[in-house]
Amino acid sequence: MKALIKYVELGSVAEEMGIQSGDYLVAINDKPILDIMDYLYHRDDDELVLTIETKDGELWDCEIEKEYDETIGLVFENPIIDRAMHCTNKCIFCFIDQMPKGMRQSLYFKDDDSRLSFMLGNFITLTNMSDAVFQRMIDYRISPINVSVHTVDPEMRVKMLGNRFAGNVKERLLALNAAGITMNGQVVLVPGYNDGDYLDETIDFLSGLYPNMNSMAVVPLGLTKFRDGLPDLEPVGKAKANEIIAQIDRWQAILLDRIGTRFVFSADEFYLKAERPIPPAAYYEGYVQIENGVGLIRKFEDEAYKTLQAVEQLDMTERNIVITSVAATPMMQRIQEKFLAQFGVNPYDIITVENNFFGETITVSGLMTAADILAAIAKNKAKGRILIPDSTLNTDGYFLDNLSLAEFKERVDDEVVFVPSDGRRFIDIVIGEMI
Repeated sequence: MKALIKYVELGSVAEEMGIQSGDYLVAINDKPILDIMDYLYHRDDDELVLTIETKDGELWDCEIEKEYDETIGLVFENPIIDRAMHCTNKCIFCFIDQMPKGMRQSLYFKDDDSRLSFMLGNFITLTNMSDAVFQRMIDYRISPINVSVHTVDPEMRVKMLGNRFAGNVKERLLALNAAGITMNGQVVLVPGYNDGDYLDETIDFLSGLYPNMNSMAVVPLGLTKFRDGLPDLEPVGKAKANEIIAQIDRWQAILLDRIGTRFVFSADEFYLKAERPIPPAAYYEGYVQIENGVGLIRKFEDEAYKTLQAVEQLDMTERNIVITSVAATPMMQRIQEKFLAQFGVNPYDIITVENNFFGETITVSGLMTAADILAAIAKNKAKGRILIPDSTLNTDGYFLDNLSLAEFKERVDDEVVFVPSDGRRFIDIVIGEMI
């Protein structure tokens, strides 16, 4: 195995030594570089010998002296160098199994790789690792990692993940905890499976690993209309959402007293399904699980309100059309009302996109497709600058249904602006030319 160098950072040690884009890193101090963890583990010494294979196929040893924690300055074509580990589970709630054909090809790959968890924050189940690979993760101190726990009951976890190797989760979490590996936990809540006493057991066990297990999020399962041949599962409705919130609230009171943190958090979707107000910012303790949709609405809304408070006057010169999901529409309406109360003007029209692609039970912005957005725009017939959440695009500029940004813009007459999940930036974009 050798690592293709994509580029060399300007001013880095590697640039000074003449290493170039297109070269390969073969070894550090005679230790083969098989993946990114090998590289990160071996690069920190202050004296290094890099074995480089040039574009012409020549091998040479590059001797480097540097500060202990100084980086070398290499960026690789493949961020993890090795192939990503594939998920070996058959989870009853797997969202990828519920996707139709014709979407972005990368969406169909199920990764379950500790290296991607460490580097990108992906969640892993710890089920596809041999004992040697698991021990390597400990030896290399791959931390922090995010773990899809779902339940700590061995039989229920095997049943939910469809994997006979899934039942040793307690043992593996205890080993990671003993090694000082920092973790965050996730539970995808499936009514009739890992709720009730199972959820109590999971919260109790994971909170016992605090502070190495830093936090835990509970999120509802997502069910699309593409479930032919898959288990018949019950969606999270209003009553179940209220039940889960109450259960987590009880645990938060216990854990605040026991370990000084709420530790376990309900995803925003539970509050929306329960038709309850989103909690205040203090509830989220710094938004430690925001990537799981925990506190995303509160953070966005508070950022927007704070930004609005600093605006002294508003001169409307441009009309905006906010494209949003069913779940986010109430928040956009509340921000709209703040504008009206403060300035007496309506800064934007709202177009709520119903998810016909996946089905009406999917209500979040990140799962809106180009086809549904275009249909909603055509139906509404409003004119103005179109603001769309940037979570609808991947880094290459493609929507979930494989339409490119360029193709999308060809199908609309108005200017299109993609807005990050940041309330301050949203307000800045809305009023950018209106102050």
